Amino acid sequence: MRPLNITTLNMHKGMSPLNRRVQLPRIAHCLSNLEPDVVFLQEVQGKNMLRSLRFADWPQEGQHHYLARKLAHKVAYGLNASYNHGHHGNAILSRYPLSTRCNVDMSVNRLEQRGLLHCDLQLSGWPVRVAALCVHLNLLAHDRRKQIVKLRHYIDHAIPDDTALIVAGDFNDWRGEISAILAGELGMTEVFESLYGRHARSYPARLPVLPLDRIYVRGLSAVSAQVHQGLPWASLSDHLPLSALLVPESTSRS
Repeated sequence: MRPLNITTLNMHKGMSPLNRRVQLPRIAHCLSNLEPDVVFLQEVQGKNMLRSLRFADWPQEGQHHYLARKLAHKVAYGLNASYNHGHHGNAILSRYPLSTRCNVDMSVNRLEQRGLLHCDLQLSGWPVRVAALCVHLNLLAHDRRKQIVKLRHYIDHAIPDDTALIVAGDFNDWRGEISAILAGELGMTEVFESLYGRHARSYPARLPVLPLDRIYVRGLSAVSAQVHQGLPWASLSDHLPLSALLVPESTSRS
């Protein structure tokens, strides 16, 4: 059994921070260099007919399928927002077999369509089952509080206590409220906070000052964690990716 290498990234629909260039091929290349076992992606463009007409290098397949093919991963996609010319959502890519359990609508208003994608990872040789949840929460604090209630309710009813859990994504929690709630009510820890005493600053990518992206775990421990700063990442999205190496909690204590 080796540590599970995970990465989370809000990929800005495969566009550069100012939406001038398609960055999907470079995102695929740079993600591949990280050699992740599991990737949690937000703002994945499943379809956009307008950009396919505007940009000659826009892929003909959904971005989740494109990245899964380039990384030779399995993939699950959760559609969050649908509109006349396309749709976008969250995705989980995995080197290992995965099963899609549920895609939960986390929207609390008509302006921001958000979701939670739940997959179970099939990790050969691991002493625990592992559930993976990819989330993207709202910009306003009172909306996020409602969504955290939904998240807690889902975990309480859908994730057994003896199943290890990863919840990763874009929490938009610049106030830093969510960690205390998840720790107190769900027994979860945030990997950067547990290792380094504070959340990773991941936004905006060129000059990161806000800790919007997170990796929370339960039943797992982080061996290491890293925010990937500077080039090329600062030019690929408006968020920086976070990575962590995870092992079962019982293994880290032995």
